[in-house]
Amino acid sequence: MKLIALNDHSARATGSTSIELANDVDPRTLSLAGVERIDLVFPKFTDGRAFSQAFLLHRRLGFRGEIRATGDVLVDQLVQMQRSGFTSAVLKEGQDMAVAQKQLDRYKAFYQGDAVTVKPIFSREGVAELTREGATA
Repeated sequence: MKLIALNDHSARATGSTSIELANDVDPRTLSLAGVERIDLVFPKFTDGRAFSQAFLLHRRLGFRGEIRATGDVLVDQLVQMQRSGFTSAVLKEGQDMAVAQKQLDRYKAFYQGDAVTVKPIFSREGVAELTREGATA
């Protein structure tokens, strides 16, 4: 996931087609033809509707352009954002970029599947391999 400081974020992507989606809009109602970037807004950190929008865009609608989190984006939300389909995040003012990157680097894999990696780890790694590791642990 690409991290962007608030002062480096521009509402319009240069040379590309981008749209900003309010968090009460159903992404399934949009025409995504030619769209390269979609900005999803978190008006406050307790409002998680943009997580559902990102999941719909990435997994169900197959959007492969940039899905950018904007608004009240905190470091502790980044891992779940990445797993929901966000490809970039504009950090709220006062959030430390180094701490944010450390948070993203903390987890290398997850047991469950998600919007980005659909298969759970046992399907990716193989049941026999996990069983063998469990028997020797």
